[in-house]
Amino acid sequence: MTAEIALMNKEAIALAADSAVTMQTRSVSKIFSSANKIFMLSKYRPVGIMIYEDATFMGIPWEILIKTYRDLLGEKSFPTLEEYAKNFIEFLDKKNSLFPAKLQKDFLKGSIDLYFEFLNEQLFREIESILKEKGILEEGEEDKIITGIITSIIKEQCSIWENGKQIPNISDNFEKNFADKFDKLIDKSLANKFENILLSQEQKNQLKRLAVLSNCRYSNRMRSPTYSGVVIAGFGEKDIFPSLVSYIIELVINNRLKYNNFGTTKITYDSGAAIIPFAQREMVTTFMEGIDPDYMKIKDSYISQIFKKYPEMIVSHIKGYSESDKIELENKLKEVGNELLNDLKKKLSKYRTEHYSMPIINVVAGLPKDELAKMAESLISLTSFKRRVSPVNETVSGPIDVALISKGDGFIWVKRKHYFTYEMNPQFRDNYYRRCEENGD
Repeated sequence: MTAEIALMNKEAIALAADSAVTMQTRSVSKIFSSANKIFMLSKYRPVGIMIYEDATFMGIPWEILIKTYRDLLGEKSFPTLEEYAKNFIEFLDKKNSLFPAKLQKDFLKGSIDLYFEFLNEQLFREIESILKEKGILEEGEEDKIITGIITSIIKEQCSIWENGKQIPNISDNFEKNFADKFDKLIDKSLANKFENILLSQEQKNQLKRLAVLSNCRYSNRMRSPTYSGVVIAGFGEKDIFPSLVSYIIELVINNRLKYNNFGTTKITYDSGAAIIPFAQREMVTTFMEGIDPDYMKIKDSYISQIFKKYPEMIVSHIKGYSESDKIELENKLKEVGNELLNDLKKKLSKYRTEHYSMPIINVVAGLPKDELAKMAESLISLTSFKRRVSPVNETVSGPIDVALISKGDGFIWVKRKHYFTYEMNPQFRDNYYRRCEENGD
């Protein structure tokens, strides 16, 4: 995990990221505090890129992919930031020599295996819960329960994936071609992951369909455990103010990139500032809204339960009413309660916005460049400190890298760690900027 943030106003955009990266082995996870997550997307233009979650894509470190793209991009520029982002996605989508067919198939197999493992684990958790509740079952009853749970899981998953978004860059017949091409691969994974479960042919067909949909569509409700977040920020040649585009990127499948545009934020004449956290964002949200997001969820849940149960409690203590009159009264009280609850939520949200979020946004809108960078670093430090003093793994830690991008000065490192001593390696600067010096930049 990681914590990253982008702070934008009309003058510049500040990017800040911690250095923690989690390496997962079979028996243990290790956290290292030396990962690079912010890079120049161009040596010549005011555009940067941040990476969060998985530090590799298809087994290739993101740093290698970014610097390969940067070399290909050279001095080329685009009128808008969105076109830089689009061009980078096209590089990943079409540069198939980076992702040979065997590599794609291996990662696809891993993706299908992980999905079926997830469904299998969910199945056994629910079976265990029911057995614990009911105790010893009669002969044949367990099979009925398993069939019912499988049906329920398939129904839920169908709801998720059938309503999922189609990947932007695929054709209408992509799913059918995918299903035909990888039918045997899906069959093999299904047989392996559900070898101890007796499935009907209809259930097998439904699970195979889900394997296709989960790899050919995108859903905010479910993501691959190996996805990467990519944030591209800065200025195009014709952009007056900065903007930002973020993506969720998962795999290259059958020579097509599985990704989704996660959002675009632009500074305009009317919208003068933005604070956008990525990955572990709870402390930034607390800072911005004055309340911990997890605490707010629990609070909202409790209040909703009170509004739901209170009419039942009132009606149960009323005497002289028939059952039909009680039901009618209870429904009316619930209806009024829902209106009051929605009104309460709106008023609390408005209060948080007016008294917490907007005052901070207004200050950010007027911050000079150096203060913008300091604030970005401080918000990441706050998240890191919270993880350090909490009884959890320090998944946000290490040196904080900070970059500032402005129209006039371009991409500027405010803070940057190196794995080597800069003074002892003068050839690093010479090699890095040789091309710029040759071009007279």
